[in-house]
Amino acid sequence: MEHHLGQVLKLVIASAGALLATSCAIPTDTSTTIGEDETVHEARRALVGLTETQMRMCAGFPTAVADAGMAGKIWTYQDPSISRGSLNVSVPTIGIGSVPGVGGGVNVTPGGSCSTQIRMVDGRVAEIGFSGDNNTPTSLNALCASMIDECVVYARQMRRNERRR
Repeated sequence: MEHHLGQVLKLVIASAGALLATSCAIPTDTSTTIGEDETVHEARRALVGLTETQMRMCAGFPTAVADAGMAGKIWTYQDPSISRGSLNVSVPTIGIGSVPGVGGGVNVTPGGSCSTQIRMVDGRVAEIGFSGDNNTPTSLNALCASMIDECVVYARQMRRNERRR
């Protein structure tokens, strides 16, 4: 009985280790296998044309602004530490007779980063770009979505209001 329980425990620990290892493995270039996050993709279209004031209303003040000469200004919004989610693996405590209980758990919270660049020309959004360790196993630039999702909603509302006039 103890031998069987030991084998089960080893199998549970090995399975947890394998699960942990595969959950952390993100290919270095996922651009050929997955698409861009839907919100980020929509932002590239929806935010173009917003004014500087409108961008500040939905995204706040940029972390940095750089003069790009004839190309306008580059506004940068940075979020240096974004969580991709977490993985929790728990192994129940098992004790038999005089054998002490064995158990435990593992908690992994892999992080990432996002820098959103917005090029302003003549006081309006002309282009949006994303950089950083911001991909997930299922979407490109997905960790940047939370930085601009409110602006996508804001831009849609602005356009609806303009059509009603």
